[in-house]
Amino acid sequence: MPAPDSLRPHTETLANGLRVTVRHVPGLKRSAAVLRVAAGSHDVPLAWPGLAHFLEHLFFLGSERFPTGENLMAYVQRHGGQINARTSERTTDFFFELPPEAFVGGLERLWDMLTHPRLDEADQLREREVLHAEYVAWSQDVAAQRQVALHDGLSATHPLRGFHAGNRDSLAVTQPEFQAALQGFYRRFYQSGQMTLSLAGPQSVDALKALAEQFGDHVPVGNAAVRHLPVKLMESSQSSYQQANESGLDLLFTFEDLPAASPQALDFLCAWLNSSKPGGLLATLRQRGLADSLKATPLYEFAGQALLHIEFKLDNAKASDEIQSLLRDWLGFFAAQDDWAPLRGEFCALLHRRHEIGTALQLARWDSEKRDGPLSENDLARLREILKQLHPVDNVTGQWQLPAPNPFLQTPSEPPRAGLIRGQTSAHRGLRTFAQDRSRGRRERSPMQFSQALADTTPQGAVYLRWRLAAPAPLDLQPRLDRHLQDLREEARQAGVDVTFEPSGNHQWLLRLVGLQAPMPLVLEHILTKLGQPLPTVQARNEAPLTPIRYLLKELPNYRQQHLQPSALPLPDSLWTTARWDGLATGLSPATQAAMGPALARVPGIASQETEPTPPSGQRLWRTLQTHGDEQAVLLFCPTPTQSLPDEAAWRLLAQLCQAPFYQRLRVELQLGYAVFSGSRQIDGLTGVLFGAQSPSTSAAGLITHIEQFLSGLPQRIQQIDDSSLIAQQQTLAAQLQSSALPCAQAAELLWHGKLAGRPSDYLEQLSEAIVLVEREQLLDAARRLIDAEGGQYCLANEACPGSPWQAAG
Repeated sequence: MPAPDSLRPHTETLANGLRVTVRHVPGLKRSAAVLRVAAGSHDVPLAWPGLAHFLEHLFFLGSERFPTGENLMAYVQRHGGQINARTSERTTDFFFELPPEAFVGGLERLWDMLTHPRLDEADQLREREVLHAEYVAWSQDVAAQRQVALHDGLSATHPLRGFHAGNRDSLAVTQPEFQAALQGFYRRFYQSGQMTLSLAGPQSVDALKALAEQFGDHVPVGNAAVRHLPVKLMESSQSSYQQANESGLDLLFTFEDLPAASPQALDFLCAWLNSSKPGGLLATLRQRGLADSLKATPLYEFAGQALLHIEFKLDNAKASDEIQSLLRDWLGFFAAQDDWAPLRGEFCALLHRRHEIGTALQLARWDSEKRDGPLSENDLARLREILKQLHPVDNVTGQWQLPAPNPFLQTPSEPPRAGLIRGQTSAHRGLRTFAQDRSRGRRERSPMQFSQALADTTPQGAVYLRWRLAAPAPLDLQPRLDRHLQDLREEARQAGVDVTFEPSGNHQWLLRLVGLQAPMPLVLEHILTKLGQPLPTVQARNEAPLTPIRYLLKELPNYRQQHLQPSALPLPDSLWTTARWDGLATGLSPATQAAMGPALARVPGIASQETEPTPPSGQRLWRTLQTHGDEQAVLLFCPTPTQSLPDEAAWRLLAQLCQAPFYQRLRVELQLGYAVFSGSRQIDGLTGVLFGAQSPSTSAAGLITHIEQFLSGLPQRIQQIDDSSLIAQQQTLAAQLQSSALPCAQAAELLWHGKLAGRPSDYLEQLSEAIVLVEREQLLDAARRLIDAEGGQYCLANEACPGSPWQAAG
């Protein structure tokens, strides 16, 4: 087990009161910043609900120094990064991730937008409409409303019961009192004493500290504000309540006057409540046919208060009393443990493994939330008080056991490195790459390709296995497979391997393992063993429906196979053994490749040769899907007209140039809705530009019209870009696609789609070079072909096909 200090970042408080955490991780490909402001929706004046969320939106409108097109969001998008913000009950977070060479520019824009926000009334009125569109979508989102309903048993005067989203009615922009409240909230909370800045990246600790100090020099100086403490969570003497329905049970537990500590105490309890290992609560509930799943989640923690939610999916609607009795019995067993030494050791190992594979943004967020280290003595004191307030039984009757160690965590994080055999170079090691096979003029004989495109000297790697079924999959395959692999996937995730197994186009199922490579052979062996076992039956449940745009995104990979329906027949025993399979592994060391061999020999199915990539159809096809809610949503996918590398390079550059202006036009200027985005997308090896929008007021056909109008102005927009700016954009995009600059998961995904498109193993390097070589005339020609839909256009929408030039997909 690693020494506890190895999990902790450097922390300090600057002279101006800004709290700073910095984490140096040499292997990271990106750098990240998270700014947490100790103020949220519960800190606003009661007269103006939503004010904190509204202010968060206003910060992103640009400033005099960095106007639209150069502000933080546009800058991060242009450099292929991630950006978002979140207003919670008592905090507001701003976070982004960028390549290290662009990181300083991101920090400059962050401090500038916070210190020089655009708060003029005209901007506020426009942004209020965007916020109102968010509110409308939120009010129709079943999952969001269920989350709100969980608070129904709390005191009516506690802020958790209040309305905080903000809408057109609650944000009285034109009233002087509202403007005074907005300015007062900004001055009171957006200053150094209220802020924590967390940085993570490959830069040295000293370099990150210097950046943090530079950031601190630009934010207003102030002391921590005194905030009002909330009333008790419950008005009665009770400390818990339940909400039950036909297929679920929600238990809510409230806590008061907890000792000061980090959120780790409640996280620790939830980790073992959620465990499915034999001898635990969930395993016992399953054995007795009482519940199929259990999920314990902290919902709220502030000023000594906390709210814990335990959700059960029931097999027996009348099992509530028995479930609660078993829960309190297990809590009695858990509370009686002597300092939980074995579990603390495993918990520390879980944290260490999580830090090994965490992205820069994940690490910075965990540091910001103080979820960065093992349990302290303060955490243990808080845990004991939490257990006391849960009222566990004193006389335990159940035959409970502590969970067995995770077998995948026992694998060393770095496997021994195999040497080279005589006469072998690091480029070969006796393993074939798909480029080498083609150069010899022969077809792939083995279904698994070990690509050398990613360096095998890092701890992370990726494995892709694809099965092409002999017949359409049964309707219930996905939920049954999810349930069958659920516990295994969770143990793999804890050990640093992210496992997904999902449909990927008609008749195709894709197993993806990405993360720490050392446990992968054992994880794959366990998965293949599971595939040879009968799948469990799964009770149909009323799951919360996705928002329209999210549902369309989920269905996007199947956009070309809509007419082929899943089978309603029972699951055949030969489902996997009659399927054809192939795969790709990349980033794996020779030792991991050797360890993977026995598992790959057990892959069910028929070893297949590569399939030829499917060319674009050249048609304008409209597929209608039924979604939940009243809002309209569309996805427009515009593939390249050919699968040549120059076309892909030009299309990716077009997507880069469209991203910020498209968002500005449809979301900010036209205010069509808050879910507006565009970017490059690959589906089944086919590259295209994807546009998406969801609107509370504009029809799907109207949204498509707006997208087409935007595209019609693309040639003029390209003409207006000066040569130096265009070259800079090309170089920026090309640098993002270099395998040495990409995190493992992103690089592996690109390489997988490259394999499906028939690209060589040095695909990423060739693509980067092709992007730099794109001439303006070539880009203009690509824009015209995009407008003319030479590669076809595919629209997914929740409204019927509007007619010509669109054809309804059959």
